[in-house]
Amino acid sequence: MVPVDAERPIDLRKERKLARESLEAKLSYVLSSTALPMPAHNPDAILDAMPDDGLRLIYEGELAYLRGDFQRTVDCYRKAHGDEALRLRSCQAGIVGAISAGDSRTYTEIETYLKNYARTGHGYVSAFAEMCLATVAVSVIAPSMAPDWLKTGDLNALPPLARPNGLYLRAKYFSCMANFEATLAVAETALSVCSSWPNLAHSDIYLRLMCAIACRYLGRDDEARRWLVEAMGIALPHGFITPFSELVTAFGGMLEECLKQEFPGYYDAVIDQWKRTWKNWIAFHNQFTKDNITLILSLREYHLAGLVAQRVPYAEIAKRYRISVGRLKNIMQEIYSKLQISSRDELARYVFP
Repeated sequence: MVPVDAERPIDLRKERKLARESLEAKLSYVLSSTALPMPAHNPDAILDAMPDDGLRLIYEGELAYLRGDFQRTVDCYRKAHGDEALRLRSCQAGIVGAISAGDSRTYTEIETYLKNYARTGHGYVSAFAEMCLATVAVSVIAPSMAPDWLKTGDLNALPPLARPNGLYLRAKYFSCMANFEATLAVAETALSVCSSWPNLAHSDIYLRLMCAIACRYLGRDDEARRWLVEAMGIALPHGFITPFSELVTAFGGMLEECLKQEFPGYYDAVIDQWKRTWKNWIAFHNQFTKDNITLILSLREYHLAGLVAQRVPYAEIAKRYRISVGRLKNIMQEIYSKLQISSRDELARYVFP
């Protein structure tokens, strides 16, 4: 018999539910507090508007990232430890800052942390963690690693204040898939409904760059230059060089031309940062693809890649899989595209690291 005055045992299910709701509520508060647009004439003034040091860290880290001070971005992420909502929010800049800095240890730490919340979190917490991971997936051109909600365009899983960034990632996802008509449509629509102008948000810069890239690949060079120069005019006067150094290669010379013609004082800063960080992103892409190859490729593609890497003749592979040699070659081109490689030798390093 249980005494009538015995203390009721803790209902662990309720405790877990309250904990989840608490973190989700805290994350929503942090997102609302750090989604304020920055004054266009002086973005750093936003720091004085923050009510506490924790929220200020988020802006400090993101401003540092935009200016290419990646170590400071990582430092801000580390200072956010001790508060789960702040730490989760700081991962957004911290994870790409770690890659740009070539800091694989910090990247792995953040990735593991985010994957845990993406797998075990609930509601906005899980979706926000997935969004941070998706930033990496589309940045290293591994769109198959993007979450389903990004592929389908159902952004309702995200906290409302994170949806402008979700739209940017959606545009970048289409760019990875070489669907530049869709890239342009999403980016232009997002700018029309989410723009912070005459104030300034990160998405105002990056969405314009997505429009510029899409127009460039669609052969609409005049429009591409207009979007690119507009983004430069918003960002460069404040020293925000990172959005451009990330995309030097994608523009095929146009970015350098625009810098020389319109903003020559920033040419060296952008190009020098590109030279410093590009090798870090390439090294990371290669390792990321090797580590996740069985997720990037379907099981059938992985088996075909293994045979091709072993230099089994195409005719024999095609016969084994009952497909034509032409179809096999098309599949292999898709595999090469997914892995961002171009030869059997490179393929062998991925399949047999």
